[in-house]
Amino acid sequence: MQHLIIPGSPPIEVILRPSARARRISLRVSRLDGRVTLTLPKGAHKAEAVAFAHEKANWVRKQLAQHPDQVVVGVGVDLPFEGRALQLVAGTGRRVRVEGGTLVVPGAEDRMAARAQVFLKEMARDRLAAASDRYAARVGRPYTRLTMRDTRSRWGSCSSAGALMYSWRLIMAPAAVLEYVAAHEVAHLREMNHSAAFWKTVEDIHGPYQEQRNWLRENSAFLHRFRFGD
Repeated sequence: MQHLIIPGSPPIEVILRPSARARRISLRVSRLDGRVTLTLPKGAHKAEAVAFAHEKANWVRKQLAQHPDQVVVGVGVDLPFEGRALQLVAGTGRRVRVEGGTLVVPGAEDRMAARAQVFLKEMARDRLAAASDRYAARVGRPYTRLTMRDTRSRWGSCSSAGALMYSWRLIMAPAAVLEYVAAHEVAHLREMNHSAAFWKTVEDIHGPYQEQRNWLRENSAFLHRFRFGD
């Protein structure tokens, strides 16, 4: 992945994303995590795109000013896990573990963020696989596979082939919210749409869901504040 830096105060890191489908050079500031992406259409010269980014620097800074501050994960940071804050602390041993109100991360301090992220991903897969199995049994339709990603535009998806995808950041949300997303995606195994029949299926296998749905709408930006150096 290519990056460029727009100088100034503060400097701005921009991700360069070539696209065969784009028709023009464009800049996008993510509403979730503040990442700045410069899209280059096929045939566009990089120098032209860089000049465009520099020209739009003031606009980008105004957009970034509207985003919550990013949190770089490290020692002493309060990291959400299943809806509660755990303080990251250094520890001994071989595995990352929850102890009371702390997340104990052994090893070198400069590897703490990476090890904490691996732990979150593993816990997310465990919780989401268990929830997906349970809801798939209720809906009477099996899924074909389950993958974890760090998506920014959606919390999960279900393909026509029955493949489920989830954002691992759901492990930072309250457990009830993770359960709702699993029920939502599994319901697509029966209804590949958002019709009344789909929402009826979600309610049948999960129960009332509006509170969890509202929580995600209100807290998406919060869950994407945490940066693990990736």
